[in-house]
Amino acid sequence: MSEIVDCRGLSCPEPVMQARQALQQAPEDTVTVIVSNAVARDNVSRAANSMGWQVTVEEDGEDFKLNLNK
Repeated sequence: MSEIVDCRGLSCPEPVMQARQALQQAPEDTVTVIVSNAVARDNVSRAANSMGWQVTVEEDGEDFKLNLNK
């Protein structure tokens, strides 16, 4: 089961900071980050990529679900 980080409603840089912390401490090779805007989606994706994680994005209603895999 992947860790889920719910960052809906947060403005950058908070989603990036929470995602980075989760990726650094991830006991699993999969982390899911949920954000509520395109700016956070793009910023979290860039941060995860820079840390060596693969990113896939799913739209979930008005939110975005970022599936991050090592």
